[in-house]
Amino acid sequence: MTNDPVNITFRFHSSVLGEETTEILPAEAINGKGGQYKIKRIPLYVLGVAWGDIVRAEHNADGNCFTCLEIIAPSGHSTVQVMLMQTTKNEEALRGLFRDMGCGSVSAGSGYFVLDVPANLDYGPVKPKLEQLSGNGVLDYAEALLSDNHRPRYFVL
Repeated sequence: MTNDPVNITFRFHSSVLGEETTEILPAEAINGKGGQYKIKRIPLYVLGVAWGDIVRAEHNADGNCFTCLEIIAPSGHSTVQVMLMQTTKNEEALRGLFRDMGCGSVSAGSGYFVLDVPANLDYGPVKPKLEQLSGNGVLDYAEALLSDNHRPRYFVL
């Protein structure tokens, strides 16, 4: 089996649209293991999935695409959805700010983009910047997937 790219369909309920919808993400087969694929793009809308996650998928009935059945191994990346609240703000400049902090991003246009927080990146500086910009009315954001690597650690003494 080659590692040729495939498209995997994720079906989910959109609370924004109020209906079932889909997102298609590119992936590559994992070393000939039947039905296992690695996600190769930042998800724009689907929740609970991140760049690099390993999923199990099977062919759709038409055979042209695959449908995700489950996430087998999380990558440790986090996915943060960002909506600009001020149309006067430059999306590219904000994406550049987060890129300088180590986060990749993909834009869906119209003041909406999604951040990829790599597994090995300290989320500590990123979260306060999101909070600051949100508090100033520049943007709103949702942590579509916050990996264990980026969750706050609480200790009970």
